[in-house]
Amino acid sequence: MSAWKVGILTSSDKGARGEREDLSGQVIREMMLDIGGEVVVYQVVPDEFDILRNSMVTYCDELNLDLIVTTGGTGLAKRDVTPEATLAVIEREVPGMAEAMRAASLAKTKFAMLSRAVVGTRGNTLIINLPGSPKGVRECLEVLLPVLPHALEILQGKMGEHK
Repeated sequence: MSAWKVGILTSSDKGARGEREDLSGQVIREMMLDIGGEVVVYQVVPDEFDILRNSMVTYCDELNLDLIVTTGGTGLAKRDVTPEATLAVIEREVPGMAEAMRAASLAKTKFAMLSRAVVGTRGNTLIINLPGSPKGVRECLEVLLPVLPHALEILQGKMGEHK
C-alpha cells in the first residue's frame, strides 16, 4: 500500500512559544502508521485564524496532502478558532465523521458535547479537527482509523462504485 501523505497542524499558543510539549501531535504521528500514513509536514502554530487557515490551504493546494489532522482549538475558549479556520478552507463537510467522534467521546466524558470539531474536504484532501488532549486525540482517531483509508480512496477516485 502506498503511504498517505499526512500533515499535522497543532493549534496551541503555549506550544508555539515552546512552553508546552506537543504530546497530541505525537499521538497522531504514531496512530497514522496504522493506516500507512507518512507525516510529511508538522507544525505547531498559535491559535490564530489566519495562520491556521493559510497553513491548511498550503497543505491542500501546494503540498497536495491526502490528510490533514489538526489538534487543539476546538473548544469554547475565545482563542479556539480551529473549526472556523477549517470551515473557511473546506469545500464540503463530512458531518458523520465529526458526529462519530463526539458520540464515542460522549460515552466516556460528558464534556465531549462541548467539542466543535469539524471534518471536511478540500479538493482531494480530507481535513479532521481533533481535540487538544492526547487522550481525546487517541479516542477520536480510534473511531476514525477503520474508515480513513476507504474515505481517502473514495475522495481521490481510487475506488470504483459500491456494489
